[in-house]
Amino acid sequence: MMKKNRKIILETNSVSLDIPLVSKTELSLKKKFVSSITGGTVSRKKSTTFIKALNNINIKIFYGDKIALIGHNGSGKSTFIRLISEIYEPTRGKLIKSADVYPMLQKSFIVSDLLTGIDAAKAHYLLLNNNYLGFKKFLNDVKDFSGLGDFISLPIRTYSDGMNARLIFSLLTYHKHEFLALDEGIGAGDQAFVDKAEKRLEKFINQAGTLVLASHSEQLLRKFCSRGVVFSKGSIVYDGEINNALKFYAEQKF
Repeated sequence: MMKKNRKIILETNSVSLDIPLVSKTELSLKKKFVSSITGGTVSRKKSTTFIKALNNINIKIFYGDKIALIGHNGSGKSTFIRLISEIYEPTRGKLIKSADVYPMLQKSFIVSDLLTGIDAAKAHYLLLNNNYLGFKKFLNDVKDFSGLGDFISLPIRTYSDGMNARLIFSLLTYHKHEFLALDEGIGAGDQAFVDKAEKRLEKFINQAGTLVLASHSEQLLRKFCSRGVVFSKGSIVYDGEINNALKFYAEQKF
């Protein structure tokens, strides 16, 4: 892929991430089982056990890239998204970026479920904007698009799973973002909401200057991405054109 004269928006240099296991339950897990659910390997340093979640990651992401993260469950895709979003910090190596990465990967709210949907909207809006200017327009859009109406004034703990998903999706897809990192794992709610949500999601993705998308759907990856990065056991094993990346992944025995 031609990268000449294109702006690098994110770069990792030999980045690795170790996650310590601290609970008695975690420490009692067999190495084989822990490795199977994280995609990494287990190591010990002195009295602490670590999962090597990411290992020696070297990648350059250019402004405007649309990158598919490809790999089996636990291969490192979601961990990589959390890393570039600064939810995790590298244990070793260096992460350099010139734009904030907006991660769309959580199914949980940033407020207590004892509070209302309006409280969740306020917290989300304030987190992105540092003020409440324009909040009324935002709240009206969330109410209308989610279909919650007056239910948005009720405590979140009273919501069904579908109502939860519709509210979260509406909150996350309102703003345009320069760098979007999306984990397909987030749901859109009940069937009646799906068609409307898919159209909004497509617009949301197309508005992003740069996209990193983790998904098991080849159709979705081909639709939105031109570059594919294949993960296995916390490492990048292939980086290239999307069709070649998908072919590489299909031919390997991970």
